[in-house]
Amino acid sequence: MSALLGLHGLSKSWFGVPAVSDMTLEIPSGVCLGVIGENGAGKSTLMNMIGGVVPPTAGSMTWRGTSFEPKSPADAKARGIAFIHQELNLFTNLTVAENIFIDDFPYRFGLIDKRQMAQRTRVLLDRLNLHVEPDTPVGDLAPGERQLVEIAKALHRQAALMIFDEPTTSLTARETEKLFETISALKADGATIVYISHILGDVKALSDHLAVLRDGYLVAEGPTERFDVPAMINAMIGRELSAIYPPRTSKPAAQVVLEVDGLSQAGVVEDICFKLHRGEILGIFGLMGSGRSELARMIFGIDPTGSGSLFLHDEIVTGDARDRIARGMAFVTENRREEGLMMDAAISDNLSLVTIEDFGRPPIALLDPERVKARTEAVRDEVRIKAADIATQAARALSGGNQQKVVIGKWLLGAPQLFILDEPTRGVDVGAKHEIYTIIDRLAASGGAVLLISSELEELMGTCDRILVMAQGEITGEFAKDAFSEAAIIAAAFQEVAA
Repeated sequence: MSALLGLHGLSKSWFGVPAVSDMTLEIPSGVCLGVIGENGAGKSTLMNMIGGVVPPTAGSMTWRGTSFEPKSPADAKARGIAFIHQELNLFTNLTVAENIFIDDFPYRFGLIDKRQMAQRTRVLLDRLNLHVEPDTPVGDLAPGERQLVEIAKALHRQAALMIFDEPTTSLTARETEKLFETISALKADGATIVYISHILGDVKALSDHLAVLRDGYLVAEGPTERFDVPAMINAMIGRELSAIYPPRTSKPAAQVVLEVDGLSQAGVVEDICFKLHRGEILGIFGLMGSGRSELARMIFGIDPTGSGSLFLHDEIVTGDARDRIARGMAFVTENRREEGLMMDAAISDNLSLVTIEDFGRPPIALLDPERVKARTEAVRDEVRIKAADIATQAARALSGGNQQKVVIGKWLLGAPQLFILDEPTRGVDVGAKHEIYTIIDRLAASGGAVLLISSELEELMGTCDRILVMAQGEITGEFAKDAFSEAAIIAAAFQEVAA
C-alpha cells in the first residue's frame, strides 16, 4: 500500500541534545501502527513534529507523496491529521455539538445553524454508537463518552490519520473495550491509525505494524505478528527484562505499623478493618467506585471520616494530613500532575517540598542551599531520576516515569514509616515500572510498611505479600500470597455486598 505519511531522516534536538534522531518510517494508508517506547524515547517529540507543534531540526516529511512542512497544528489538521490525547481537548462547559463544530460552525442567515449542527452530530454519534443527545454538556459525560466525542470531532473533519496517545488511561474496562471496537471499525472504513500506549498487550491486539523507539531512534519495526511481548520489551529497553516484578528481598514482620478499625464514611466506605505489618506490601484491589482511593485519602487525613479509628504503632492517629506526615506517613497520590508535583518548579524544589523545614540554618532558620543540594542529589541517585540538572530543570520536562520517581523521592527525604501508594505506575513504561517496583521492595525491606493501591491486578500479584479486595466501599476478600488467584480476586471485586 502507498504511504500516507512518510518520515525521512527526521530529527529534533533541544539545545543541542537530540530527542529524535534520523527517523525514517512510512505509514501506509488503512493500517494501525503501534508505537511503543519507554518514557523519554522520543514518542511525544515525534508526534509533535507530525502535528506541527514543533519544527524538525533536520529531515523531512511527505503527505501522500508531496512535501509536508506543517508550521502549526492548524496546518496538520488541514491535511487530515487528528490527535486524540490522553488529556482530551474538549470544553466541558459546551455541548457535544458545540465541541464538534468548535472551529467551523455552520451559519444560516448570519446565525449559527443549531438545527444543522444537531443533525450532523447525530449522524456522527450514531456511527460511533454513542447514545447521547447533541445538546448534552460534555461535562456530564463519562470519560469513555468524552473520548468518543473527540473521535467524532476527527470524523467531522474527515481526518485520514488519527493518532491515539495513551487513550485508555482513565477508562473503565468496558469503555476500553468499546474504544477498541471503535478503532477497529475506523480502520475497516479506511482510516489510518497510530496507537501509542505503554500497555503492550493492547498494542499487539490492535496494531498491524509496530514501531519501537529507544533514545530517540527507531530501533525496530515490522508486522506486529513478528513481535511477542518479551521481544517488544527487549527492543524498548535494549536488554532482556527477565522479570518485570523483582523478587521480594524481605518478609513481613509481626510488628503492626498501621491498624484500621471500623473506618466508615456514609456512602463511601463501611467498616474497614485491617492490619499492615512492618516490612509488608499490602495491596488493595477493586473496580472503579469501590472506594480504594477514598480509603487512602481518609487514612492520610485528606478526606473526612465518619467513624472508626486509626492506630500507628499502637498509638491512635488524629489530626490532619500535616499531623500524619509528622507521624511518619507518606502518600503518593494517583494524580501526580495536579496533586503530587509543582510542575513548573525545579526538580530539587519538588524533592525538598515535604521536608523543607528540615533545611533551616540556625539561628534564624534560613534555608541552607548546600544541605538541600546534597540531600536532593542523594535521593535523585537513590531512585535514579534521569535529569540533566535537578536544580534548574522543571518537573514538567521529565518523562512520566521520572516524574513519579520525584513524587516518591520527596517522601524518602523524610524517612517515613508508612507509605501509601495510589496507582504508582499509572502512565509509565515497562522499564520505569520495573524500577518503581524495585524501589517499593526496598521501602519494605528497610522496615517500612507499604499500602499499594492499583487497578492492575497483575501488578498487585507480582509485588504484594497480601491483597485486600474492595467492592461498594467494603472489603469483600483477603488473599495471602500463596493463595493468589486471578479468578477468585476478580470474583471478590464483582461481589455484591449484602444489604
